[in-house]
Amino acid sequence: MATRRTAPHTPMPAAFTAADYALPGTLARRYMRCGKDNCRCKADPPVLHGPYLHWTRTVAGKTVTRTLTDEQAQRYQPWFDNARRLRELLTELETRSLHAFLDAEG
Repeated sequence: MATRRTAPHTPMPAAFTAADYALPGTLARRYMRCGKDNCRCKADPPVLHGPYLHWTRTVAGKTVTRTLTDEQAQRYQPWFDNARRLRELLTELETRSLHAFLDAEG
């Protein structure tokens, strides 16, 4: 029988609970082609339309994309940053928990 050792308790950073809001998904700047045959985006070399800011996330197993204005992207960028940081902290917590489990149980 394995001897139980208690893992040292190190609190998670305050950022884990300090975030006001967090928007899931990614914000990407994209350039696109249109459907018009004689458009500049079909030239050689092509001059694509954009940039368009697309917020993409998964809702109920389906990909959902919404186009944001520059002003909206600037306003909500801290929320996207909060979500990214929370994902990083969760990964850190899971890794620490796995190491504590393996230390305790062998």
